[in-house]
Amino acid sequence: MAVVHALVVAVALVALACLPCAVAMFITSADEIIERTGRAARRGARRVRRGLGRHHGFGWLAPTPPVVPVGPPIEQIAADLRRLSRHRVGIATRSPVWFTAVQRAYDDRLRLACRSLEIEEFLGELDGVDREIERVRVEGHLIAAGMVFGSADPDCPRGTQ
Repeated sequence: MAVVHALVVAVALVALACLPCAVAMFITSADEIIERTGRAARRGARRVRRGLGRHHGFGWLAPTPPVVPVGPPIEQIAADLRRLSRHRVGIATRSPVWFTAVQRAYDDRLRLACRSLEIEEFLGELDGVDREIERVRVEGHLIAAGMVFGSADPDCPRGTQ
């Protein structure tokens, strides 16, 4: 009986020691699952909206309107981001006023790019270090979506394109 009791206590201690790791793993995987589910739901909703009239024989009643871009082309946004990125490293370091103006323009273009590519961003809601971290996260998502921020030359450092 004492051996069983000692074994139960040992198992309980090991479970208690592993609990923070299990919670952290759950939170990170839950965040990814929620993000994937949200993307899939948005794609599904678009498919339903596009195909609703066609599949039920009412296609002639509700034709799908042509997609009209809301903002500038994504190529122009990418070019602006590259230009502003160079200015952030070069010209904007001369004066705090210039730096603030260039940083604000850069954030505006990041928001436009995110809106065009349907990437969630929180740049308008944050400030200070939190905004810097969000800026890096958004840049990472845009790069993953195929946007090029710097020169195509891999030997060229980011600030000298």
